Amino acid sequence: MNQNMKLMKKLRMTLAVLACCFFAARADAQCTAVNTAFQPGEHVSYDLMFNWKFIWIKVGYAELTTDKATYEGREGYRFSLKSHTSKRADFFFKMRDTLVCHVTDQLEPQYFCKAAEEGKRHTKDEAWFAYRDGTSHVKQRRTWYKPADRKTQEMEYEDSRCIFDMLSILGQARSWKATDFKVGDKVHFPMATGRRVEQQTLIYRGIENVKANNDITYRCLVFSFVEYVGEAKEEKEVITFFISDDDNHLPIRLDMYLNFGSAKAFLTNVEGNRHPITSVVAEQ
Repeated sequence: MNQNMKLMKKLRMTLAVLACCFFAARADAQCTAVNTAFQPGEHVSYDLMFNWKFIWIKVGYAELTTDKATYEGREGYRFSLKSHTSKRADFFFKMRDTLVCHVTDQLEPQYFCKAAEEGKRHTKDEAWFAYRDGTSHVKQRRTWYKPADRKTQEMEYEDSRCIFDMLSILGQARSWKATDFKVGDKVHFPMATGRRVEQQTLIYRGIENVKANNDITYRCLVFSFVEYVGEAKEEKEVITFFISDDDNHLPIRLDMYLNFGSAKAFLTNVEGNRHPITSVVAEQ
């Protein structure tokens, strides 16, 4: 698989998974919550950097936005995550991805869509969410537009726990508190990824000060996204991420460990945040 494709896929998964660090206490089929963390108009930007022979190179950027919206007659929020490779990276691999989801005012997932243009491949993933008899249901569909002729794949899944997509979990989990976590605590959760529902694992590592690309240092909660590989199920670090230790719970830095190297996503700018960013410990 192309290295840039792997890199950008890691970024998308990281921005989604980082929210789940607040997820354990709410893992049931009652999929509503009160929003205390964000407001319409919030806009967060990131630089994506790749380590190439000891040199850090910018290969793309990402933007995460929140707006008010109505879906199927119900008022709520619309989350959007756009990931683009830079012009320099386009020479090797062009990517234009847009993820969108709709949730109700109570942050209940309704619909998710990922439109992906990655090299010569164009796909669209969709997910529709429903809640019946105390159980979460999700119907998913992938449509291929290129390189083959148009075709689709569909699947359905249900779980006694909440099922979220990559963006709705981020929106809801930001309102939860992490004060009950102890270093080493593990969180297990299901996530709809477009074609399947996958079980994921996170580990809380503690608190650390982290400098972003806006020359500000933040106090952050640190979490690891891990996989278990081999017959011995050895723990493999996939992503380390750093979340502002304040009421906004903003992603500050994301460290991604890849088979061919390493990459980082750095926060560059925040606009429209609901709360003061009290996690700042130093500015240049």
